[in-house]
Amino acid sequence: MNPARTDDELLVSDFDFALPEELIAQEPPAVRGASRMLHLDRASGVVADRQFADLPALLQSGDLIVLNNSRVIPARLFARRVNLRERQPATGEIEVLLAELHADGEWTALVRPGRKIRVGDELDFSDASGQSVLRAEVVATGEFGQRRLRFAAAGLDFFAALDRIGHMPLPPYIHRSDEPADRERYQTVYAAQHGSVAAPTAGLHFTPEMLGALAARGVDHRFVTLHVGLGTFAPLRVERLAEIHLHREPYTLPEETAEAIHIARREGRRIVAVGTTVVRTLEHCALTAQHGLPTAHTGSTEIFLSPGHCFRLVDAMLTNFHLPQSSLLMLVSAFAGRERVLAAYRHAVEQRYRFFSYGDCILLT
Repeated sequence: MNPARTDDELLVSDFDFALPEELIAQEPPAVRGASRMLHLDRASGVVADRQFADLPALLQSGDLIVLNNSRVIPARLFARRVNLRERQPATGEIEVLLAELHADGEWTALVRPGRKIRVGDELDFSDASGQSVLRAEVVATGEFGQRRLRFAAAGLDFFAALDRIGHMPLPPYIHRSDEPADRERYQTVYAAQHGSVAAPTAGLHFTPEMLGALAARGVDHRFVTLHVGLGTFAPLRVERLAEIHLHREPYTLPEETAEAIHIARREGRRIVAVGTTVVRTLEHCALTAQHGLPTAHTGSTEIFLSPGHCFRLVDAMLTNFHLPQSSLLMLVSAFAGRERVLAAYRHAVEQRYRFFSYGDCILLT
């Protein structure tokens, strides 16, 4: 780590930290919301060990919380290649991980083993009894095992078919297969809009009771939708931050959320983003707004927030602890300062906080 480097000269390696493997949470807490929360004061750099249950006391009456209501789909599927001559599934299991839904209804997916799957092949997705539920035609190939698939459901709508045969796409650092409990726990309690292939994990701590406690405190909440893609787990293959380009992800800023943001700004109240997906959505909308504050719309973003970014909408942030050398850690560092964030992460390691998707959280005010 070289503090003499300017923001433009920062390297991916400047965002490294030592993380013992045993601190990576493999399971959610026994009770949703029973998580620890590290509080970092951005102005002083002071950290305090708290509980997520303390959140209402740490926010101010009048704060506006913004959450991501995207719903994780059971995006991990298993298929067999169809023998086109006999129109029957062939032997050999194919793993398919849905990555991105396109406007024409086709999906980009990661396919393993990809070398066996070519354009024109058909894949059959069956339930436990062997009954065919989905068929997909491979219509294009891409790099890193990507294939573009055109699906047809057998008597079900597509998402109902996924619910029947799909598996929750747990992150690669959770070293176990998904379990029935993950259908609930790897999903926020307010998830509504199908489309994410990874959870907006800062929201996993919230319960209806917590939302009620925040309302009683005078803290209102609104939603945006950003569908999280597999790019959130993709390793950065460059050395310099200036060379980083993120995957594009679709979002929606609803009318009631845009209106609430306008009112909060006019009245001088804070906007608190829950999760990096909300931060990216709000800051993208602020950057692209023609008259300072965003209006309701749907779009997509590939915004990369790194040290030097001037935050326009987000005043406070709740997020989970992120991977070393990740774009999400860079975003948090842009918000609170690289040295202070890395010092807070070292404290979290020393105090045995749980890391990543099913882990604890950090509040930055």
